[in-house]
Amino acid sequence: MQRSAYVALHEWSQKAFPVIVRQRAKSRGSPWSSRCYSVVPPALDSEEKEMLDRILRVDHAGEYGASRIYAGQMAVLGRSSTGPLIQEMWDQEKKHLEKFNEILAESRVRPTALLPLWNVAGYLLGASTALLGKEGAMACTVAVEESISEHYNSQIRALMEKDPERYTELLKVIKEFRDDEMDHHDTGLEHDAESVSNNNFMPQYSVQYTFFPPDLGTWILAT
Repeated sequence: MQRSAYVALHEWSQKAFPVIVRQRAKSRGSPWSSRCYSVVPPALDSEEKEMLDRILRVDHAGEYGASRIYAGQMAVLGRSSTGPLIQEMWDQEKKHLEKFNEILAESRVRPTALLPLWNVAGYLLGASTALLGKEGAMACTVAVEESISEHYNSQIRALMEKDPERYTELLKVIKEFRDDEMDHHDTGLEHDAESVSNNNFMPQYSVQYTFFPPDLGTWILAT
């Protein structure tokens, strides 16, 4: 009797355990799952790791800098009629930054070494342009968001050329955030950003090339 009970229990465990394992792997993303990452796939070699680390570091720095810019603008214009508009864009940047914080932690990638400088520089840029009024703040937004969008578009092209299926989730995140940045860019144009550059009061693209230099900035932020 005891032997037959033992045999029955053994047979049940042999059938049930693999099913339990598969269910836990699906529901909790356990090590038995064939896909144990949420956004960025594990690098296959040192070259891919270098590329992915650079992309994540630059994107995180860009979102961090943008968030600090909006913080500076809110310090000056937060109580004005433009405050709610800036706050809305800032809230989106906070979500972007939170997502990249999660991705960096998951991928074990450190942020740029220049983050302390980015903290101060972004805030000062936002505050100083906001001191020019709503138009100055919007001109800054247009220039910075255009630069960030260009970085995202460049990354999208690179990932699509390499393996779009392998980078599906990362591409989704980048494309979504790129679209948000372009919405911010268009919002700036709708709120008189061009009136500043047209009057040569603050050339619109001077911000872009002093805070986010296209090639040099990418190289610096990747350190």
